[in-house]
Amino acid sequence: MTITNARTLDSLDGRIILALDMDPEASALALSRTLGVARNTVHARLARLERSGALRSFSRRLDPAALGYELMAFLSLSISQTRTGSVEHGLAAIPEIIEVHATTGDADLMAKVVARSTTDLYRITNEILDIDGIERTSTAISILELMPPRYDGLISRLSEQESRPSE
Repeated sequence: MTITNARTLDSLDGRIILALDMDPEASALALSRTLGVARNTVHARLARLERSGALRSFSRRLDPAALGYELMAFLSLSISQTRTGSVEHGLAAIPEIIEVHATTGDADLMAKVVARSTTDLYRITNEILDIDGIERTSTAISILELMPPRYDGLISRLSEQESRPSE
């Protein structure tokens, strides 16, 4: 789910998210004590963050290598513009595709794929090519993750906004 309005988060939301980052198992009560905010406020904020899609599923934190998927690749996909529905449905049916973005440039879509080996990646790529509407793919294998996804700097900036005047 995508957040429909980026302005739905405020500095308290940022502080709650940073506190959860420091202690993912913290209860609403523990968070309220850490942040000096009423427990009901923290509970309501967490519920709103989940409903809005701002807090995603816990499994997104998992390292695919822990599941045996040590190879990561990025596939540029060229698709038939009249077949986008079948393409989305077909890609969603392949569990090794962990992320897909519609893009500008030479490719229509960019897919992040995990595989157990290059042979497994070949199998997955052929599954993708079998999807009605996929015209061609181009693959780039990741040899090293230099910087994992990170949001703490953005969240810190948000959580500090309460001390600055509104812009």
